[in-house]
Amino acid sequence: MKTRIRELRKARKLSQEELAYAVGTTRQTITSIEVGKYVASLQLAYRIAKYFDLTIEEVFDFSDIEVYEND
Repeated sequence: MKTRIRELRKARKLSQEELAYAVGTTRQTITSIEVGKYVASLQLAYRIAKYFDLTIEEVFDFSDIEVYEND
């Protein structure tokens, strides 16, 4: 899943460590989310979006997520 976390973090001159501390996770988790190796839980996605004063959809790109419809 693509995110804008790196872009948003750099715009505020934040390190991965600083963002991780602010949202209650580890630097390794932030790194993994930024490079697409880990998908944030809904709770963590909410905390990250709230930190940047944005919606989850403004931070995380859901365009590659398959939506299943009921028959």
